Amino acid sequence: MSAPDVVEAAAARLGGLVRRDVPIGPRTTYRVGGPAALFADVQDDGELARVAAAVAATGVDVLVVGKGSNLLVTDAGFPGLVVGLGDGFAATTIDGTTVRAGAAAALPVVARQTVRAGLTGFEWAVGVPGSIGGAVRMNAGGHGSEMAKVLDRVRLVDLRSGADREVAVADLDLAYRHSAVADHEVVAWAELALAVGDRARGEAELTEIVAWRRANQPGGQNAGSVFTNPPGDSAGRLIDAAGCKGLRVGSAEVSTKHANFFQADAGGAADDVWALMGEVRRRVRTTAGVVLHPETRLVGFPPLEDL
Repeated sequence: MSAPDVVEAAAARLGGLVRRDVPIGPRTTYRVGGPAALFADVQDDGELARVAAAVAATGVDVLVVGKGSNLLVTDAGFPGLVVGLGDGFAATTIDGTTVRAGAAAALPVVARQTVRAGLTGFEWAVGVPGSIGGAVRMNAGGHGSEMAKVLDRVRLVDLRSGADREVAVADLDLAYRHSAVADHEVVAWAELALAVGDRARGEAELTEIVAWRRANQPGGQNAGSVFTNPPGDSAGRLIDAAGCKGLRVGSAEVSTKHANFFQADAGGAADDVWALMGEVRRRVRTTAGVVLHPETRLVGFPPLEDL
């Protein structure tokens, strides 16, 4: 079947569970990007199983979207099925020092819940505007910690095969901003192994982290760090040294507050952000001899090398 026929076959199988031509931009922190041909807002395990069955039967391309805090989708959009997890996947339960958080749970919310419960080890996540599922997929981190240090196991649902399994952290191949979780796999929940802490001390740390983020990182339409840090160096320092602070391509600009944050104008274009990434990458390679690699997940774009 042709790509449009595949989309139609998936739509027929999913019926009212999907909507057509849903803008992806508002579901990302860049707030730019084109529409999804089909969008399913999945609320429970039954709906997730229906999506998996439709993907397996039709082979439709699938993209899983969480809080969109590390995602840039081309202005042409995504010509397949975009899957988002709703509030049915946002619950958090705490049993002793074990925390099970749904994939849709916001990292700052879970961080505050764990501190209120007298636990420590997840305070760093209060400043990361992502979801638990996305944090597992990219091994998110900050302030000297990361998911790999607290993660115990996850539940993964393979949308192509329908396989539903629990996976130990040792089998996730977690590394710096990397995991073995594939594009067609959904993290349904994650279990964190934390430690007993002091609530007052934890709340003070939360306040300190939030204050640091506000002082050192820009707000507005961005997706945090654009490039990963090369070994022994900082991507932000290299971009700054290449004279790129304030560099603009169309509706996208390198932040003057933090060089590894790129800002998108309201009503701007995702393709401008991508083009800015390529130009910054070229300048850093020219001035420092270092090739920067995207931390941002790019969907629908050719490789930056093709610029």
